[in-house]
Amino acid sequence: MNLGKKHPSGLFVLFFTEMWERFSYYGMRALFVLFLTSSLADGGWAWERDSALQLYGIYTGLVYLTPIIGGFIADRFTGYRTAIILGALLMTLGHASLAVETEVFFYIGLVLIILGNGLFKPNISTMVGQLYTKNPEKKDAAYTIFYMGINSGAFLGILLCGYIGEKVGWSWGFGLAGIFMLFGMLQFAFSKKLFGNIGLSPKTLLDSGSAAAAKAEEAPAHIVRDRLIVISVLAFFVIFFWMAFEQAGGSMTIFAKDYTNRLLQGDSANLFKWANAILVVVPMLILTVVLCNLFKETYSRIPFSNLFLGTSFVIIWGIIIWMLRREFISDATEVPASWFQILNSFFIISCAPLFSKIWESKYNPSAPVKFAIGLFLLGLGFGILAFGGLDIPQGAKTASVSMIWLILAYFFHTLGELCISPVGLSYVSKLSPARLVGLMFGIWFVANFVANTLAGWTGSYIDKITEAYSITTFFLIFTALPILAGLVMLGLNGTLKRKMHGIE
Repeated sequence: MNLGKKHPSGLFVLFFTEMWERFSYYGMRALFVLFLTSSLADGGWAWERDSALQLYGIYTGLVYLTPIIGGFIADRFTGYRTAIILGALLMTLGHASLAVETEVFFYIGLVLIILGNGLFKPNISTMVGQLYTKNPEKKDAAYTIFYMGINSGAFLGILLCGYIGEKVGWSWGFGLAGIFMLFGMLQFAFSKKLFGNIGLSPKTLLDSGSAAAAKAEEAPAHIVRDRLIVISVLAFFVIFFWMAFEQAGGSMTIFAKDYTNRLLQGDSANLFKWANAILVVVPMLILTVVLCNLFKETYSRIPFSNLFLGTSFVIIWGIIIWMLRREFISDATEVPASWFQILNSFFIISCAPLFSKIWESKYNPSAPVKFAIGLFLLGLGFGILAFGGLDIPQGAKTASVSMIWLILAYFFHTLGELCISPVGLSYVSKLSPARLVGLMFGIWFVANFVANTLAGWTGSYIDKITEAYSITTFFLIFTALPILAGLVMLGLNGTLKRKMHGIE
């Protein structure tokens, strides 16, 4: 991947900064429900499933509510760079607090992560868009590459924090998440030379004349209004996507833990060990190539940033080698319940380059059509999961179905995600006026707040619906809702395209 020809080096600094933030968030998320529902003998808190899933929904919802405040603060006061660094610091402290594993520190940790994410999440996405003010046609592809960074972090976080949390100790898993959040903050803080005026405070930009120039270039009021309406409509429909998709950390994790055959022996165990090794090593090799290319482009301009980034990769490679060696010398193989969540990120890393090329080609559909396709694919994934659960008896608390159903579900969910999430980030950046872009990213993430809260609430009904009907019925609900939303989105395609006023 040649950084200099198609995309600026700053994109890949943001790529790795977001990668380590997502490492921390998804690493902790992979352990959240498992830790709360595990028995006291296994070091957990032995919560009931519905209580754990409700807290999961509240936490993941609030993580996406605070970005509207963080975007406003950055737009008006601090600028995007300072907000990102402050947010990363708060999240580092939050993960350290979780590692203490007492009830008080657990809740303090959740609050710190929620607040830190509010400052971090909308503003790093804003900076990506501002790298492309002179060539907005590259934004869809740039956000797809950025999204590969998001999911690289999620992949590594779920894999390593999940493995260490389940196999070694919960505190070690939570603590590991915080260590790499710290590395992400440091490598971003020392990379400011790459960004020029991008991300500076409004006062600094005003003094330099940049803010006045951006205001002068703003579209007429009626066009701005129409474009903001489009963002609002897309944000509304994304609720249906994430409400179902975020079952991954809740009801789908319960399905993996209690209803899926994860104990492997003989040839099956050996096959899994080698497949898992390939699954881990290949993405890490790809990321290491991206890292080396970044080093070649920036080694003299941001040496300290590269030092922290290189150190973090050395540590990650060390943990991966230790983990794989530990698994290969083990006699029995039990697939961790959190392992299935890495499939989403693996498929993102594998498929994102293809989708990036499609979005840059003549086959690039409109945003509403992309959203509709994404919703259809998500519904298909849940339909496969519903089919896989047909043989599970009504009211059953445990079962032993094949892992293939979860694997296929995650595959189709991932294809759907690539049609919606990076595309949504790109269109928020393209449709928002410069003076409101941080705030609009915050509003975009409010949709995730609603969706994640609903995901936790609906997921908490897994036992009640399974007892009254079946687990297939439970997953069919998440099959029907996205498909219906996708059909409505297709019907709105023409209207929304007109309200974009030429934005493609």
